[in-house]
This record gives sequence, C-alpha cells and structure tokens, in this order.
Amino acid sequence: MGNRVLTGKHIMMSNEAMVEGAIAAGCNFYAGYPITPQNEVLERMSERMPQVGRVFIQMEDEMASIGACYGAAIAGHKVMTSTSGPGFCLMQE
Repeated sequence: MGNRVLTGKHIMMSNEAMVEGAIAAGCNFYAGYPITPQNEVLERMSERMPQVGRVFIQMEDEMASIGACYGAAIAGHKVMTSTSGPGFCLMQE
C-alpha cells in the first residue's frame, strides 16, 4: 500500500472500505477505542494513517475518543472516530 491513497479496483470488506474512503476523502485525524464490532476499523486505521502521514490515536474510552475528535475538528482537521451501539451512547453523554 505504501504512502498513498489506494487507487484502482480492490476487493475488501466493508470496514476496510470505510477506512479507505475516509482516507481518500481527506481524513487526517482518527481517535478511537477498540470495541466490537468495529475493531477492524481501528486496526486498519492504525496501519494506514501513519502510512499516509496522518494522525492515529487509540484512546482509553469512547468519551476520550469523541473529545479528541472535537479538539482536532476545532483545530481544522478532518476527523473520524468509530464505535459500536453502546459506545455511541457513551459518546452522547
């Protein structure tokens, strides 16, 4: 994959495709917490974001993840996080 956004045709699972779509769209900051069923997103982001010179942070919980995303967005970054249903409830608190 190298230091680039993927181009051409690729066969991949939906979580992988979501990551590649986010990178292609310019996401340059990801903060997340591993929770099923989105662990694949966090794992692929941990590999791909450094490859393309962008920021990946694994946080200690969902609330820290959304807080880091708020801060990065305020600083002008295109941000992303991912979570599960219960994690989303925590982020809303």
